[in-house]
Amino acid sequence: MYIDGKWISNRPEFNVTNPATGEIIGQVPDCTDQDIEAVIAAADIAFREWRKTTAYQRSKLLYRAWELMIGQKRSLAELMTREQGKPLKASLNEVQYGADFLLWFAEEAKRMYGQIIPSARENQRFLVQKSPVGVVGAITPWNYPISMITRKLAPALAAGCTVILKPAESTPLCAKAMMEIFEEAGFPPGVINLITVRNPARVGEAFCTDPRVRKLTFTGSTPVGKMLNGLAAANMKRVSMELGGHAPAIVFPDADPVHAAKGLSMVKFLNTGQACISPNRIFVHEDHAEPFIKELSSRASRLVAGNGMSDGVGIGPLINEAATQKVDDQVQDALARGAKAETGGHRLTDNGLAGGYFYAPTVLSGVTADMKIYREETFGPVAPVITYRSEDDVIAMANDTDYGLAAYIYSNNLATSMRAFEALNFGIIGINDINPTSAAAPFGGMKNSGLGREGAQEGIEEYLETKLGGLAI
Repeated sequence: MYIDGKWISNRPEFNVTNPATGEIIGQVPDCTDQDIEAVIAAADIAFREWRKTTAYQRSKLLYRAWELMIGQKRSLAELMTREQGKPLKASLNEVQYGADFLLWFAEEAKRMYGQIIPSARENQRFLVQKSPVGVVGAITPWNYPISMITRKLAPALAAGCTVILKPAESTPLCAKAMMEIFEEAGFPPGVINLITVRNPARVGEAFCTDPRVRKLTFTGSTPVGKMLNGLAAANMKRVSMELGGHAPAIVFPDADPVHAAKGLSMVKFLNTGQACISPNRIFVHEDHAEPFIKELSSRASRLVAGNGMSDGVGIGPLINEAATQKVDDQVQDALARGAKAETGGHRLTDNGLAGGYFYAPTVLSGVTADMKIYREETFGPVAPVITYRSEDDVIAMANDTDYGLAAYIYSNNLATSMRAFEALNFGIIGINDINPTSAAAPFGGMKNSGLGREGAQEGIEEYLETKLGGLAI
């Protein structure tokens, strides 16, 4: 743990394992209640001076952290692959994506503009200023264990907030590596802190109830997000939440079904399907279902599963046994209710994979609304294909979910694309685009998929209060 500029390790520890092999790759401290108190106190005290720093000072430190992160890109990616499981190529892409947030918010730090507002009174002026919200509790997930850190910490630090990071218990080593970068970059003691814990409930409760913590930012499951949001609301905390998703992908009749299958196979099986924006329901016009399913199945069946450090591996393990069982439960439920496994549909244990949590890339056809996979987020390498007949029907089917994070459209007709873009109730929509994300673009969802936005200009606003001055002259 990293508290008030000091590394703390003399605590009981818990193991960190490689999900591809099951081997223990490290141990981290399990924090005490005294550690939780100490880290909040440190961030609170540090905030008093950190908030006084200029935007240019904060920008310089963020820029230095970006330089260090880029310089360590390979070693960070290799650590991520060992700890989280994704193929090395995907880890390298994530480190670059994570570094982008440091660079973006190093620049945005200098653009926290205020306003002068005219008054109806001749002798009055209004001055609007942005000020940092205070101490931030940041809870990050295991599926993107580096980029989710920078996506939260970079705007908070740029705004002048101090931060306490609580990473997922499955991937704390990536968080430790990032703390080492922030330390080397020269951030003052107490400005950035790291606390690790086997059972995260104690830290989450402290973030939501301690009056010194003024903001909670959380990425994780919708049930946990709702619980934390309720606790934070009772204590009038600012919150931003990026929660679960159940993304639809619509292939319209005017699109090339083979081209659409190529794109959707890439985003569906990215990170073994363990992404909130992963397409979970793929709607294909019934006239084009056959060529689409054929191409999607062909691509899925050619993916090589294995340890992400090995050459040629295109799909890694799921994060743990519970995740593997959840995926298989959804698949078996769908098959029992009449779906067909075009490829996959089972756990992988041959060729040295028995020690890890591998599931075959799976394509299901004949998926209907009475199946679990139609309603529940899968978070695994399963592509359910649903056929439709009319545009109105498919828009209604796509919107028929409590989630609202991401959606995808394939169409060669501008009018069709715009109608769908405006009608879909989702925060992020890829139009012939499987990667509608960037540090420069707002990321976030509607409904049960969360509150607020990360990245872009909106990202820094989540960590700022608006202060009004009325001046009589």
